[in-house]
Amino acid sequence: MTMSIVSLSEFKANAAQMLAEMKSSERVVVLTRRGAASAVVQDFESYQRLQDALSMLKLMVQGEADISAGRATRQQTVFRDIKGRLTASDE
Repeated sequence: MTMSIVSLSEFKANAAQMLAEMKSSERVVVLTRRGAASAVVQDFESYQRLQDALSMLKLMVQGEADISAGRATRQQTVFRDIKGRLTASDE
């Protein structure tokens, strides 16, 4: 993913064209105001992929913390318990 730095006034003047370019190239644009970074603009699909990746990393970190703290149950035990509950509810 490439990144461009553009002034806010330049972005406003060329917004439609820049949005189309962002979508086709997955380019991220950093908007500046008075020479300082102010905002980041990117197309929705790449933003959604980034959010999904961050969510997955968060789940992995939480899982590792649970394992380290002893808050884990063996897969066999979970499946056995589920099968037992399903069998009990059928009766």
